[in-house]
Amino acid sequence: MRTLTMGVEEEFLLVDRASRRPAERAPDVIAAAAVELGEQVQSEFYNAQVEVCTRPVSDTAGLRAELARLRRTAVAAAGEHGCRLVATGTPALPPDRPLTVTDCDRYRRMARAFAPLVGRYDGLVCGCHVHLGTMDRATALDLSHRMRPWLPVLQSLTGNSPFTLGRDTGFDSWRFKQFARWPTVGPAPVMREAQYEAYVGALVKDRILMDRRMLYWYARPSEHVPTLEIRVADTNADLDTVVLLAALIRGLAQSLLVEDEHHRPPPEVSDRRLRAAHELAAANGLDGWGLDPGTGERLPAGTLVDRLLARATPGLEANGDLGLAQELLRRLRHEGSGAARQRAVLHRHGRLTEVVDSLADTTASV
Repeated sequence: MRTLTMGVEEEFLLVDRASRRPAERAPDVIAAAAVELGEQVQSEFYNAQVEVCTRPVSDTAGLRAELARLRRTAVAAAGEHGCRLVATGTPALPPDRPLTVTDCDRYRRMARAFAPLVGRYDGLVCGCHVHLGTMDRATALDLSHRMRPWLPVLQSLTGNSPFTLGRDTGFDSWRFKQFARWPTVGPAPVMREAQYEAYVGALVKDRILMDRRMLYWYARPSEHVPTLEIRVADTNADLDTVVLLAALIRGLAQSLLVEDEHHRPPPEVSDRRLRAAHELAAANGLDGWGLDPGTGERLPAGTLVDRLLARATPGLEANGDLGLAQELLRRLRHEGSGAARQRAVLHRHGRLTEVVDSLADTTASV
């Protein structure tokens, strides 16, 4: 079985140490962290965000070590400038003033072109993206088609944004709802390479998108590295959840690539069912009902997770990750998702400031 490398991009929120509200100190924090991390630490859309990117790795132990190193450095840099690094899909507390966009040409042009989406108090979202490589664009597109039915299940494991503007949204992943306002966010369409190139070119030419990097499908061929990028997860404070996500994505991908080698066609799944499955995953996470987008059957989310693990098992076994995935999944089910943990902190203490402190503590405990 072909072995794929993994890479992870994590977007973090910066919060003021005293107020616990978003703190627009990203330029200073990035400059401090870049002394050690170089281009592995980057700006994001808002000045209250920082992104870190791992190098490609071939095993989960190496991935964990990379993620821990990046987090430690970013946490220390944030501390130098009076703020804390927080892994959450949305800020629990709103900023005390409108957010400002990072001062670079691309983000300034995006802010002008999509002005109704920018400058809102609830527009800041942080995601975790997993890259699989290396592969050419045709392979990445075929694999994205095969992974479509499973992405809502992966999303259900990673909800970590129940609060926004100081209130409980009722969703495990409110980031899902907020980010959906941008063009192209949703399931990737099924297209071969020539169709894909023509379609994307038309989106840019017709100014629906500013550039090709604005393709926000849940699975997409990367525009800057030879990978398939999976974009369904909230940023999670618990490092085990990130490692589990990457292991499951790679294990599933390697299992599904065997179908391509045997020339089996990808499953036919309607966009309507896929969107409904993603909506349920964002709302319910690991608890309650999910949707099998292939059959349209409503099932307990845990049943769908069990099916995902079974489908990914050949790839997990080939990578030596099956035992790890089983243990991390058992732990996640026992301790609850990131959203469940945030709600538990609020229930115990009654203050969202305690939720922010708990997230920051967990982000730093690597």
